[in-house]
Amino acid sequence: MMIDQALMARCQGQCELCGSCEALQSYAVNGPDESAEVVVCGGCAEQIDGGEALQAARWHCLNQSVWSAEPAVQVLSYRVLKRLSAEPWAQDLLDMVFLDEATQRWADAGVADSEQAVTLDANGAVLQAGDSVTLIKDLNVKGTSFTAKRGTAVRNISLSDNPEHIEGRVNGTRIVIISKFVKKSS
Repeated sequence: MMIDQALMARCQGQCELCGSCEALQSYAVNGPDESAEVVVCGGCAEQIDGGEALQAARWHCLNQSVWSAEPAVQVLSYRVLKRLSAEPWAQDLLDMVFLDEATQRWADAGVADSEQAVTLDANGAVLQAGDSVTLIKDLNVKGTSFTAKRGTAVRNISLSDNPEHIEGRVNGTRIVIISKFVKKSS
């Protein structure tokens, strides 16, 4: 797609996601209320539009682009990070990202909820990313010297590709927890 002069001036001749100068093209970031364009390189465009899984190593550049002053760049970076949320670094970055309300709605509008299977707690309640849960059993945490005690609250959980696993921080350590050992906090 042809890049107009204002867009080219904004991006300074570089991909607004990874900074590459090769095969630049305009990429439409659509939403329910607004749409805008972002300049991306051919490699980024192929990964974003491709039906295959994203190559996580390529997307560490989102550490910079998600903080862009341009809302469309923030939205596209957020959407790619959501697709990579099974990667610990991507989930950590998502946990830190703050978008204003309008930008957050725009970003969430493009994230497909149907991509992940439903994750249930011990009582059959549906768990979603950001929920708080309580452990219902003492859990030995592999690779550490501590036991996560029953009754421990785990806040701001994240979901994984496996619907039986969630991730959260216990004693400052990010761990994977089997969802049948937690109950959703109200």
